Amino acid sequence: EDVDIPSRRVLITGATGLLGRAVFKEFHENNWNAVGCGYRRAQPRFEKVNLLDSIAVHDIIHNFQPHVIVHCAAERRPDVVENQPDAASQLNVNASANLAKEAAAAGAFLIYISTDYVFDGANPPYKETDVPNPLNLYGKTKLEGEKAVLENNEGSAVLRIPVLYGEVERLEESAVTVMFDKVQFSNKSANMDHWQQRFPTNVKDVAAVCRQLAEKRMLDPSVKGTFHWSGNEQMTKYEMACAIADAFNLPSSHLRPITDSPVVGAPRPRNAQLDCSKLEMLGIGQRTPFRAGIKESLWPFLADKRWRQTVFH
Repeated sequence: EDVDIPSRRVLITGATGLLGRAVFKEFHENNWNAVGCGYRRAQPRFEKVNLLDSIAVHDIIHNFQPHVIVHCAAERRPDVVENQPDAASQLNVNASANLAKEAAAAGAFLIYISTDYVFDGANPPYKETDVPNPLNLYGKTKLEGEKAVLENNEGSAVLRIPVLYGEVERLEESAVTVMFDKVQFSNKSANMDHWQQRFPTNVKDVAAVCRQLAEKRMLDPSVKGTFHWSGNEQMTKYEMACAIADAFNLPSSHLRPITDSPVVGAPRPRNAQLDCSKLEMLGIGQRTPFRAGIKESLWPFLADKRWRQTVFH
């Protein structure tokens, strides 16, 4: 039998991560020939590629000849970046610059995933043309990565996104899902940040934006530059935790809102809301309501799930 291999090829870096898995799935299920690469968790599903190894990066791009590369791999934990600045800069900046060069040489459209943390959060909402002013080293390395990508590959795209959640392998994979245990175990009170304004965004929606952007670019070479995508429900972590409790009919009276700005860890912007009208005007985007998305993501981690399954099935 002749196997029908789709002619459109996409390479996804960081394909083992929360966003990368969703991006891989989105392209794969929409008739793209998708190859994912990762490092520590790559095999057997994905190619093992160290993005700091320029020869390995050249080889996979040269051999696969992708039309599109979605660069999801990054050190995205602000507190880790503060503690390991050199390693974070290597991955977030140097590897991104090299990838941009290789993509340009291969004629591939590169989408570099960036962050709302390039902004200081003082004057939201932020358009793509607003001047970045990152407060922490994570935001600085991602901004440097943006510049490196656009300098080395003028046809590339930067996609800035905020805090992500979705189908996690472990609750700690997302700053949103990691709260679930505090919500579920209501026998002790839990302090929740009620200062920083966030816009939780489902990785499925970001994945759809990446695919739509790629498909639009295949038809129109002027699709390039910087773009913003975000969920449109404004919530603090406390409000997210209450919404999670509500979604699962759990109590929330043990959750305590803390309205002071946090004193520990890397500084965070108060409200780095992204203006997404540029993509919306291109007819690109999708948004999953938070309660629906979080229920779908967290259902497997319910403490009493086994009991529920025996009752309801």
